[in-house]
Amino acid sequence: MTVGGSIQEVSIKGRTFAATADADATRKLGGFENEVQPNGDGTTRNVKMRVPWMFGGLVLDCDDARGDQEFLQDIADAAENVDISITLASGLTYQGTGTIVGELAMNTQASTATVEVSGPGKATAQ
Repeated sequence: MTVGGSIQEVSIKGRTFAATADADATRKLGGFENEVQPNGDGTTRNVKMRVPWMFGGLVLDCDDARGDQEFLQDIADAAENVDISITLASGLTYQGTGTIVGELAMNTQASTATVEVSGPGKATAQ
């Protein structure tokens, strides 16, 4: 049976965040993306581009009292990758090392931050 649904939680450098129930996150496991390019004689080449793992569209509960936005910004500012795990509705957890990428902004009305995380290699199921 296939189980889809809400992201249960996200852990970044040991701090756990609840994810909003209505967020529809995207996932790339990492590895290779392929492009077929034509040759003049009618044959083709398969060009393999290595890509990092990525989870996008994570909408996280962001608590001012815990300093969550500052914590997330510190992760984005740092030069090193950190441990990140994402637990799905199915109970399966994907794990990798990476960082916060793209824009990091907090929505004060909803007390949420939309986050994208990415890193080298592949995200692996635990």
